[in-house]
Amino acid sequence: MRLIGVDGQQLGIVPLREALQIAYDQGLDLVEVAPQARPVVCRIMDYGRHKYEMAKRDREARKKQRTGDMKETKLRPRIEQHDFAVKVRNTRRFLEDGDKVKVTLMFRGRELAYVDLGREVLERLVQEVSDLALVERPPRLEGRNMVMILSPKSTG
Repeated sequence: MRLIGVDGQQLGIVPLREALQIAYDQGLDLVEVAPQARPVVCRIMDYGRHKYEMAKRDREARKKQRTGDMKETKLRPRIEQHDFAVKVRNTRRFLEDGDKVKVTLMFRGRELAYVDLGREVLERLVQEVSDLALVERPPRLEGRNMVMILSPKSTG
């Protein structure tokens, strides 16, 4: 087998027993890194540390590839100004964190007669967050709710 030392230098082609003895003398493990190669390539290393480094690298990669979650903001057609400001602030925070936002405007009872009022509330919300968001799906009536999806603008 071809043997690679701790610091990456080639130790040449050595028999298995000799490679195991070298690794044992250094208090390390003999790890097969290229089983399909001829001759097989093995490396002397601390296998526990190697596994830890690989897991750490995987965690970092997962952290970086995180797409946005879907958050939701619920509104009513006759929402008060202060409540609207709170909803805008929450929506801005979600968008800044890189999350998509599903904005749901809920109609109750006879409020369904005021669909135009609901559309105005949603358009006002879009204007408030226009510097951070793009309308991915425009407002659409689904049963007793009007739903719209906002996605964060790409910062690149």
